[in-house]
Amino acid sequence: MRYLFGPGPSNVPPRILAAGSKPIIGHMHPEMYEIMNDIKRGIQYAFQTENNMTIAMSGSGHAAMECAVFNTVEPGESVLVAINGIWGERVAEIAERMGANVHRMVKTPGGYFTNNEITQAIEKHKPVLFFLTHGESSAGLCHPIDGIGDICRKHNCLFLVDTVASLGAAPIFMDKQNIDILYTGSQKALNAPPGTAPISFNDRACHKMFNRKTKPVSYLFDMTHLSNYWGCDGQPARIYHHTGPVSGFFGLREGLAILVEKGLEESWKKHKEVASYLYRGLEDLGLKLFVPERDLRLPSVTTIAIPNGYDWRELLMYIMKHHQMEMTGGLGPSIGKVMRIGLMGYNCEKTNADMALHALADALKNCKKSKA
Repeated sequence: MRYLFGPGPSNVPPRILAAGSKPIIGHMHPEMYEIMNDIKRGIQYAFQTENNMTIAMSGSGHAAMECAVFNTVEPGESVLVAINGIWGERVAEIAERMGANVHRMVKTPGGYFTNNEITQAIEKHKPVLFFLTHGESSAGLCHPIDGIGDICRKHNCLFLVDTVASLGAAPIFMDKQNIDILYTGSQKALNAPPGTAPISFNDRACHKMFNRKTKPVSYLFDMTHLSNYWGCDGQPARIYHHTGPVSGFFGLREGLAILVEKGLEESWKKHKEVASYLYRGLEDLGLKLFVPERDLRLPSVTTIAIPNGYDWRELLMYIMKHHQMEMTGGLGPSIGKVMRIGLMGYNCEKTNADMALHALADALKNCKKSKA
């Protein structure tokens, strides 16, 4: 047994483990279509959207990331990417690989973009797509979203948002906030095993996606096929496209059911309360939180500035060896700057925060500190 207190995957509750262990059925059986329909409704609730074009990708959050870019952007078109951690870097590379003209807005990890900065960049580069990470897990930042969808709409630009680390932990309202494309992953606050990735497209995104001059570069991620597989295209029959992760869909459906039963507001509230409890404990240990502005911290993944004089790798290895507990270092541009603690979904409990704080205190006491 390992305590997965990193940025994901998170520990999975027994109810979801039980769902995933049920006997396999065919990926095109009528019962499977019922399960997929349940998943669609669960995603619509979690995203706070009424979009018909709502599905779960067969793959991790990266699958949804690539699906969004591949389907809405054609070679040569302008794309604007906000980069303040690793996920913006990934989207910029994905867009470049498929031939887009990529423009980057860059901040150091933990930095955020004002609506005025975003407006100026959109007016300058005239992108067809603007990408922003809501929950930047590599830096522990939860980015403000209000007003950005309106800016994109005014400039005829699609607004793409990554909520892999934030969905279920921090408020997001796809329809109210005029988000055109939203995606997440199964393995964070949704509690399910890794391997499925909910995504939703509104009518604006669908119009761009289904009126292309060229086919998307990926057959697997082509939404003309996926929309049929998920029963979103109004066709009477679903035609074989690929074999979906049957057990993964069992787990995802159960994770969404738990979220619906608990209620989004209650989930948001609990993540905020446990995060605040963790912050106090970390400060009591003399540790410094990486994101100074409390309102900008990601409730699901807390970043700590690496304490002076310590080797962060040694601290994390000690915690794993002596406490069977995963915490992680930074990712991409935040490597060497932070250590990360994730308490999300099933793991979002004050008792787990106490365990994490005890393990950290033990590591700080027993790991050698350099004279630097």
